[in-house]
Amino acid sequence: MSDSRAFKEMTLPLFDSDEVVVPAGSGKQPSYIRDHRKRLRDRFMSGGADALPDYEMLELVLFRAIPRRDVKPLAHVLLDRFGSFNAVISAPFDQLETVPGVGETVICELKIVEAAAHRLARSRVAQRPIVSSWDALLEYCHTAMAHRDIEQFRIFYLDRRNTLIADEEQARGTVDHVPVYPREVVKRALHLNASALILVHNHPSGDPTPSQSDIDMTRQIETAANALGITLHDHIIIGKSCETSFRSEGLI
Repeated sequence: MSDSRAFKEMTLPLFDSDEVVVPAGSGKQPSYIRDHRKRLRDRFMSGGADALPDYEMLELVLFRAIPRRDVKPLAHVLLDRFGSFNAVISAPFDQLETVPGVGETVICELKIVEAAAHRLARSRVAQRPIVSSWDALLEYCHTAMAHRDIEQFRIFYLDRRNTLIADEEQARGTVDHVPVYPREVVKRALHLNASALILVHNHPSGDPTPSQSDIDMTRQIETAANALGITLHDHIIIGKSCETSFRSEGLI
């Protein structure tokens, strides 16, 4: 017979023993060090993420990767390098590796947070009519694409009720171009028995203004889709902090 007491939640030693320890004779430690990790966790638990600036949110992530060391300096270095908490979490592996003090364990923790954010944002649009979840769709697109350093082209395939069937990355490109083939887009739509499409891609420059090639490509896809009875609802370009909707701009 199993003992259910074995599964009772207990205080983890990690949270009592992972405070920074400064070796004797190494100099006076900063005044914030003593019980810093516990105080920061308590503030997060009582006030949530809004109670913490970016560097402290980043410290919380780094605590797990770097025990018993002061991680505030590294948090500031990462923010100086990439600009924001979101940009740090989304930074490519090869760029993170160039930051002194960042190793495999730190990168793993950052990418776990990024993956969790993507999964949570995506869950808010899955199995729901897209029209009634538009803000959630935009939030997901920004979470997944706004901080990428190359262009990515995604397609949301929808059924007759405008519920998401599939969210797929159709192509990756360079910093200012991504190859898209209208024939492949509609071919995949037919395979999925989709009734409608939403196109999404990002501009790593941060400016979501559509280029002429963006406009031309969108019209080609719209023409091919319409010929097969498939509706193109929109094409959204994701910038760093805002987006452009082709439908809102009268381009569809």
